[in-house]
Amino acid sequence: MAKNSISSTTVPDTTWLGRGRHLGPEPERDVRRNLLALKAARVIDDFLDLDPVEAARSTDLYPRDESADPGPSARRLFEARWRVADGVTVRAQLTTYEPESRRTKGEGVTWVLAAEAERAWEASWPSPATVFWPDSDQVAWDHETVPDVRLRTTNHLPKDDDELRRLLRACTRQSWFIHVVVHEAMTPDALGRRPITAFLPPSLRHRVVEHRATPDQALIADFVMKRELGVGIPRGGAVILPPTPQVPGYDAERFTIRDVFLDGTEPTRLLATIEEFASLPRPMPADAEQVLTRLREGWHLLTTAEELAHARAMVTRYAKALEAMTASCDLYREAAESALGALAEANSGDGAPRTASPASSKEDPSPWKTLTKTLARFRAPSPQAPDTEVQQRPHDQ
Repeated sequence: MAKNSISSTTVPDTTWLGRGRHLGPEPERDVRRNLLALKAARVIDDFLDLDPVEAARSTDLYPRDESADPGPSARRLFEARWRVADGVTVRAQLTTYEPESRRTKGEGVTWVLAAEAERAWEASWPSPATVFWPDSDQVAWDHETVPDVRLRTTNHLPKDDDELRRLLRACTRQSWFIHVVVHEAMTPDALGRRPITAFLPPSLRHRVVEHRATPDQALIADFVMKRELGVGIPRGGAVILPPTPQVPGYDAERFTIRDVFLDGTEPTRLLATIEEFASLPRPMPADAEQVLTRLREGWHLLTTAEELAHARAMVTRYAKALEAMTASCDLYREAAESALGALAEANSGDGAPRTASPASSKEDPSPWKTLTKTLARFRAPSPQAPDTEVQQRPHDQ
């Protein structure tokens, strides 16, 4: 796995990140079935289905990062490993979470997905989303965390101004995906209603959310977007929404397309603009750094060579720990012997305390020798003869 350092501001170019909601009854069953089918077809090398609590307990004796714990609300943790072009290995983790509140009907189960390759990610590689989730309209895994928004389809903008403002704010501040707004110059036919995201490369297809503005929404959509985001949408055109925080190098004019023909043909210019935007350094979404850390530090699906290297590393760790414990036992034994010797000398009361010579002090500056000296000072002084001169002074007077 690539060992690029995680930036708190920019997503590494080796990674693919996604977050959404599954509104079906048994999301984990859908994941298991898809992984089993792909492994049987040798599309993926292997996978694991883990209980999050047991996965957290199975980490090393010396945990590397507390962020590797998926958290108390995690339901299941899945890992998969596969190879792409030129034998490049990809490792990915998908975690499902209990909804924050069950009061909202149809809230669904939240999922987060992080994948990392051994080199920079390419848009032509298979989408990690369809490694875990079946690429079928029958499975509702593709809902955004923003309510009433989905991947793999067109999402019409709300008619109400306030709802439109709330939607734009949520999509640019909360989402992990790229959001594109397309204005329909005229009501399209069946071919024109097909989502343009279907023309995107596989790995980019499930990173883009497409919104549509109807012909009569041209003015209101343009007005609200300029006011809320500082970008407008031309009639019959499209614009890529700027995320918050903004992507370095984003320019509204650069990512605005004046004409998009919704007739079922491939919108080449718009697709090229989306790919250009996706290639820019991306700000790290909220909580994404922890997800990426968990992928790197809490990985369980090891190859035979990795297991051997891991076992050797653990043997080395245990050997060092045992050596440190043995050294500590020796120090405690020496300290105890020194303390017992000092106590015995202090209780004997056979003369003035013995002080170590400067040479011996330099040779052994141990704190236990200091303890011995300190204890020696508390020995009772030996009885001395009375001062004769002082006793005879009265007689001299």
